[in-house]
Amino acid sequence: MATPLHTQIIPEIPSSLLPAVSLKQENPRAKKKLVRRTDRDYSQLVRRTYQALFLLMNVWIGGVFYVWVRHFETGAAQTLPRPAGVEGWLPIAGMMNLKYFVLTGHIPSLHPAAMFLLITFFSIAFLFRKAFCSWLCPVGTISEYLWRLGQKLFRRNFRIWAWLDVPLRGLKYLLLGFFVWAVSSMSANAIAAFMRSDYGVIADVKMLDFFRFLGQTGAIVVAVLVVASLFVQNFWCRYLCPYGALLGLTSLLSPLRIRRNPASCIDCAKCAKACPSALPVDQLITIKSAECTGCLECVAMCPAEGALQMSLSVPAARTRVPTWALAAGVAVLFFGIVGFAKTAGYWNTDVPSYLYRQLVPHAFEARHPMPGDPGLRD
Repeated sequence: MATPLHTQIIPEIPSSLLPAVSLKQENPRAKKKLVRRTDRDYSQLVRRTYQALFLLMNVWIGGVFYVWVRHFETGAAQTLPRPAGVEGWLPIAGMMNLKYFVLTGHIPSLHPAAMFLLITFFSIAFLFRKAFCSWLCPVGTISEYLWRLGQKLFRRNFRIWAWLDVPLRGLKYLLLGFFVWAVSSMSANAIAAFMRSDYGVIADVKMLDFFRFLGQTGAIVVAVLVVASLFVQNFWCRYLCPYGALLGLTSLLSPLRIRRNPASCIDCAKCAKACPSALPVDQLITIKSAECTGCLECVAMCPAEGALQMSLSVPAARTRVPTWALAAGVAVLFFGIVGFAKTAGYWNTDVPSYLYRQLVPHAFEARHPMPGDPGLRD
């Protein structure tokens, strides 16, 4: 039997009522036209000049301090003054002295330079991001040289998996938390007693002796950090440095931010690849992370005009901050605060020479005061 054929009649819909449909699908990540930068970027030349000068200054200070220590150890006549700048390597003493100053209003007489240098680096972090780490810190400079050497040797650096990278970054904050707890638990009298102890007086000598007489365990730890720094960018700075963690938290208050302009950005991701802190610069509008060191590597690598820049990020303005302004600001803060401490007579540690003659040759006998020691009680 024949099957009846049914014909469906579809009424014609006016074209004006049909939605506008493009036959060509738009790609949200379609390549944008590059408007190439016309200015030459000098940020890395300026930054590396700062790094080299500050590293040389630290080498000079370390050399003078070593000769100063050897004079006391050998009983030779003292010809060189103690370089107070060596106290920049005593950040815990700086924290203790800063708390003592806040509580008492008095400038400490022992290791005051440590406090003024800490204030200097706090100020730099507050105003210019964590620029101390990428512009001045000698450990950060050596770390950067190491990963660049690794990049040449192995044609690349390696990035730890994200699921492991995040918790590892938290280690430096745990270390910072321990030191902050230790200092915060001390009263002003306990801090003064610690500084007057044999260990407190020659804490700088103890620090030097740690590297002079590096034991097997210490040598293994240093070797592991050096090798790790060849493969992973800024391994120590990224995962273990409590000083960097402290300055990073301070930098969250900074009015400066790396800002990306999506309209000018061509989505090449060169900025993210260049970032030593592995931040997703190409996916963000404003970089607010405590991991940003203000190194300007991302800005230097960006090929697009106006796509990426350091800006004064305040509600009233989005003003571009040129490299020279950042560099000048860092120099003004450093030399300004250090210069004030020197001219005001607050820079040098007030310890008589005879006491150094008693303590320095027997520095290995000085014991670190522990919580609960009778000498640290109020």
